[in-house]
Amino acid sequence: MQQTPMSPKVGLFVTCLVDMFRPEIGFATVKLLERAGCTVEVPETQTCCGQPAFNSGDNRTTREIAISTIKAFDGYQYVVGPSGSCIGMLHHYPELFDEADPWHRRALDLKARAYEISSFLVDIIGLEGLEARFSGTVTYHDSCSGLRELGIKAQPRQLLGQVEGLELNEMNESETCCGFGGTFCVKYPDISNRMVGNKTANIAASGADTLVGGDLGCLLNMAGKLKREGHDVETRHLVEILAGMCDTPAIAEPSDDRTRLAREL
Repeated sequence: MQQTPMSPKVGLFVTCLVDMFRPEIGFATVKLLERAGCTVEVPETQTCCGQPAFNSGDNRTTREIAISTIKAFDGYQYVVGPSGSCIGMLHHYPELFDEADPWHRRALDLKARAYEISSFLVDIIGLEGLEARFSGTVTYHDSCSGLRELGIKAQPRQLLGQVEGLELNEMNESETCCGFGGTFCVKYPDISNRMVGNKTANIAASGADTLVGGDLGCLLNMAGKLKREGHDVETRHLVEILAGMCDTPAIAEPSDDRTRLAREL
């Protein structure tokens, strides 16, 4: 693996969904960052990015969360997370404070250091020679936040292009929303269901064996729909492919521990 001659100190922003539903993504992110020469730490005081409160118009709570997050990631050269949605929220922090407020300056500083993982590896590290292997055909979903707020489009594809044995089959309308949308899917469930149904139809039509994306919220939504519709398509986060950590069950697939527990109950 080749990268620029740097060894930055990185604070990993784990994200709530990764922490609660798929910690493997966090471990894979650490593995990739360390392979790229980074020193990685995971601040224990980090919590939610504040997006649910922000999207619901609760700016007071969002400011409190923002201040806590800014404090948690003081001292790190970069803040990196496996989610365009959550890192995109960190980029909104300056909007929460008046320009005369000292927290506005600190929010701007955090924004300048915060990167989604594929953007960090490509745009900052300049990663080449990934030395990863994956046998199969994948299709890639562009999440709304990563694409529209952070400009993430070419970076994950550039990294997937370095994976030996992997074939990328682009789906139609890869940039359209999957229907998850945080509070949107709760408020408009029928519309959300139609949107994810359109998405899964395009995924199936691509002929890919595996759906890949960079945001776990989107992946959970699409994986669930794919399973309910009976499609034989696995779903994985980008970093699992890049880090060579696909020996665990795919998203929405039962693990041995979960299957055992279900039987015991």
